[in-house]
Amino acid sequence: MCGIVGYIGPEEALPVLMNGLKRLEYRGYDSAGVATIDGGLTIGKKVGKVTELEKLIAANPPGGTIGIGHTRWATHGEPNDINAHPHTDQFGEIALIHNGIIENYATIKKTLESDGYTFRTQTDTEVLVQLIRAFYDKGNSLERAFRLALKSVVGTYGVAMISTIEPDRIYAARNGSPLAIGIGDGEYILASDASAIVQHTRHVTYLTDGEMAILERDKYTTKTIDDIPVTKEIEEITFDIGELEKGGYEHFMLKEIFEQPDTIRNAMRGRLQRDESTVRLGGLRTVTEKLRDARRIIIVACGTSWHSALVGEYMFEQLAGIPTEVEYASEFRYRDPVIFKDDLVIAISQSGETADTLAALREAKRRGATAIGIVNVVGSTIARETEAGVYAHAGPEIGVASTKAFTSQLMVLALMTVKLARMRRMGAAEGAQILKAFEELPAKIEETLAHAEQVRAIAHTYAGARNFLYLGRGYNFPVALEGALKLKEISYIHAEGYPAAEMKHGPIALIDENMPVVFVAPDDDIYEKVISNIQEVRARSGRVIAIATEGDERIESLAEHVIYVPRTLPFLAPILNVLPLQLLSYYIAVERGCNVDQPRNLAKSVTVE
Repeated sequence: MCGIVGYIGPEEALPVLMNGLKRLEYRGYDSAGVATIDGGLTIGKKVGKVTELEKLIAANPPGGTIGIGHTRWATHGEPNDINAHPHTDQFGEIALIHNGIIENYATIKKTLESDGYTFRTQTDTEVLVQLIRAFYDKGNSLERAFRLALKSVVGTYGVAMISTIEPDRIYAARNGSPLAIGIGDGEYILASDASAIVQHTRHVTYLTDGEMAILERDKYTTKTIDDIPVTKEIEEITFDIGELEKGGYEHFMLKEIFEQPDTIRNAMRGRLQRDESTVRLGGLRTVTEKLRDARRIIIVACGTSWHSALVGEYMFEQLAGIPTEVEYASEFRYRDPVIFKDDLVIAISQSGETADTLAALREAKRRGATAIGIVNVVGSTIARETEAGVYAHAGPEIGVASTKAFTSQLMVLALMTVKLARMRRMGAAEGAQILKAFEELPAKIEETLAHAEQVRAIAHTYAGARNFLYLGRGYNFPVALEGALKLKEISYIHAEGYPAAEMKHGPIALIDENMPVVFVAPDDDIYEKVISNIQEVRARSGRVIAIATEGDERIESLAEHVIYVPRTLPFLAPILNVLPLQLLSYYIAVERGCNVDQPRNLAKSVTVE
């Protein structure tokens, strides 16, 4: 959460900062601000979107070739002009931006106040910048003051600092919140992620926890906050700037929904080993024996990734015969989980930076389990801290509500399932059949997305509903959960996902003529059970929207609306069945005038607990 950008080089800093903030706005959009040095320190900040900041500074844009910028997702202090970043020390010589939470800020603030330091905001970030000032006032160099302050705080941070005391330096550090350094031609760009860097350079290095960087005009230095030099590997950004544009679509979310034929192809590319009817996953090469001998799989994830994990649980158990548990990462670390050394713990995260998932992963590693990651962002923390892993290759996902990353996660889980199953109990003939089904998926996704106008019409009918119920069974129960989550996230309509059979144990009391009920009802081995559940809803005047398999004419007499998807193998059906639900939530949100890409109170990458 929160977006950080910094620039030092020969060009005017402000255009680079503003462009970077726009790229990073999906990380938080409660307020935005910039600080530059051009003789003195100039601060501009404003509550609201980056466009509001643009209006504020348009008449008198701050100059200078060094600066920092921030777009905020509020944790401490309500979103307003005062609490917006950057924050300064009481003398106006140091400016700081911060992503994360300083847990011991109240104690530090009380001490600083007793020493005569005054505070203007409600934020933990102002406490940090004043603490740096306090250490500087005690005779330390600015660098040492920066390091001492960071060693004194408890919590997570990604920070960047500039000061008129040293007007040609940017200080940066991370502990739990990502920071990348773009290395350009005589310039450096600091950012929360590579989307703000790629326009300027493809060469990037990533700070890890406990590290800091000093960016100067002719060099950069990396070290630990204990002042131990660190040599960093320079990596190359793999995506193109065009992937960060809307490409003619009204919203990023809609673009990303329609990118899914390609993202599923990308997830499979180079991984199907047809001659042996199995899957090649190079990122798992070092743990092959552990995969084969694993007694149990534990998957830790949050939000949409947790839903993909639930589908993965069905896959691993039914096809590979491996007992699998799915855990909310946010709960996993705070109990005393029983973990064995022959367990596989898989962490799933689109960003690879999700704080709870990373903490759960570290706990599993501490207890001796084999740690595997499924992430989308190359170079992310989870990717670096796992023993092995698989990239989803979905490309940048800008829409806050995840769509293409979800289906790419499902595809990776399916690939892993086949690899494990072929190592354990699946025959070559069945493996070949599954690989054929994999290859057919992108075309079937295109066929499903061709029903978009039908979904738009259904959305128009139900955009005024106050509640939705989503029901599914087996592999499609998690699809119901995901459909409900998408609707809540972007349209602000209350929605619940349930196993269809559990409807009778409470939710059925809510059903009346005003309740739309979405059934995920493919023609599989529990189809008749779902049909019975539909009948129960119809008997209570509920309005049924069904996601059904092509050729199923029977369901048309039971549902007011039927959206057909092509037939595929049952464990791959969630990839197709979720597509109409993504479109339904999108079109309902548009009908209601909601900000689809930046829904209220949410941010893309949750890097705080």
